[in-house]
Amino acid sequence: MSTPLTLDPRTYQRGLSCVHCGLCLPACPTYTQTGHEADSPRGRIQLMLALADHKIQPTAGVMEHLDLCLDCRACETACPSGVVYHELIEETRAKLAPLKPATRQDRLMRFIFFHLFTKPTRLKLSLLPARLLQKLKLYNLLRSLFIMLLPPQLQKMEQMLPASGPLWPKSLPRLTKTTTQFRNVKRGDEEMRQSKRVAFFPGCVGSVMYGKVNQMAVDLLAAAGADVVVQRAQKCCGAIHHHNNAHHTAQKLARKNIDAMLATNGEKIDMIVTDIAGCGAMLREYDHLLRDDKSYAYRAQQFSSRVRDISEALLELGLPALPHAVKETVTYHDACHLAHAQKVTSAPRKILSQIPGLKLIPLPESDMCCGAAGTYNLTQPVMATDLARRKLGHISSTQCTTCATGNVGCAMHLQSQADVADMDITIIHPIELLHRAVFGPAK
Repeated sequence: MSTPLTLDPRTYQRGLSCVHCGLCLPACPTYTQTGHEADSPRGRIQLMLALADHKIQPTAGVMEHLDLCLDCRACETACPSGVVYHELIEETRAKLAPLKPATRQDRLMRFIFFHLFTKPTRLKLSLLPARLLQKLKLYNLLRSLFIMLLPPQLQKMEQMLPASGPLWPKSLPRLTKTTTQFRNVKRGDEEMRQSKRVAFFPGCVGSVMYGKVNQMAVDLLAAAGADVVVQRAQKCCGAIHHHNNAHHTAQKLARKNIDAMLATNGEKIDMIVTDIAGCGAMLREYDHLLRDDKSYAYRAQQFSSRVRDISEALLELGLPALPHAVKETVTYHDACHLAHAQKVTSAPRKILSQIPGLKLIPLPESDMCCGAAGTYNLTQPVMATDLARRKLGHISSTQCTTCATGNVGCAMHLQSQADVADMDITIIHPIELLHRAVFGPAK
């Protein structure tokens, strides 16, 4: 019996580009953990091509090796042949998904991913009971009684809930900040440049769990000379859907975001900016996602070309004056969706290096995945935990108690694992440090 897997010829060619040199092996997190060839990029490519050629069947073992991939794209950075691995693994998994029997737990996780994580208001409502219990000092007691009754995926999800937070996180208003509101922020002797119009993308989970950082990012963009808007019509970036085999839904969300954000009130948008690496990586992929849509292909290219990580945007605009010293020693972890997917590695370091008083210590294996990888840490909690421990060990080796990283998923994953291990490590966004340098310590 032959497998029904049929890949797009363009995707299939991605696999044929692999020359099996093995330079991807030390870059691959799962291979470094297991040492198994089938858990390496070149091994998985051989599995995927063999499936497409009907040489092997999609057995449970084969799909387990493919599912264990984090899709971190470190192999793409390491590959001398330019293999675009993520297109191959994402399409293959999407085509194989209907062949996998869905357990009750699988259906529950997909409901949470698609109907809670991607809906900020619903996510706020779902977190409200836990936040109330935290305020009443009852949460830890109830947690100790019931946590072990939860399946591993939900245990991991609960573990990632920060120990404190607002009952109802505030959303960014539609018109957020304009540069005229920050005329008092001096830029040395330089006159304020002509304002650029920036559409800020706060994310779904990010807007709920990362609201403070989002507001800081908007403050800094405005202080750097941008007029910043947040469009109410914008939707989830589609990353959770795309990486969980809901390809068509991801395309629908991409179209809605293109319609909402390419222009606001008839005014051209110069940049589309986010401080969440996972969202940024997906937004930059809209040109690929909609390449066969005649109505949106060109607009998707225009959209993707305007996407910037917050660090890139601030350097492009020009940093405001940094009058406040931040006397800390920190290290920096490269989020995979920033370093490997968006190829942004120097901009965050350049910003950190310009903060007065701050000392930046190099992190060993800084671009090795921490195990967060979007929803991976919930679907593969064992491997995700092992990789988090590896990353935290390297952070400890720097003797820094603060680690900066540009992705909410990395921050929540690493912070929760550090807390479980009782490690004195705080994970923050680089923007938090820059905000202190511009505006001073939070009051």
